[in-house]
Amino acid sequence: MQLDWLRPAAFFGSMLYALIGVLMFWISFLVIDKLTPYNLWEEIVAKQNRALALVVAAMCLGISLIVAAAIHG
Repeated sequence: MQLDWLRPAAFFGSMLYALIGVLMFWISFLVIDKLTPYNLWEEIVAKQNRALALVVAAMCLGISLIVAAAIHG
């Protein structure tokens, strides 16, 4: 049984790519939040706008898939 993923280089490389992916996702979410005419967080949490929450969730999944595909190659 090979345990290549236990090597420090592979482990820390995976952690680095995960951090880069989360950072890219967060930056893209902030950019989209700034492009919209209202505050997404306030609209979803305070006003309980479920339709907007569903659209934002779909957008988050799309961005996550794009970032994961870019990192995976």
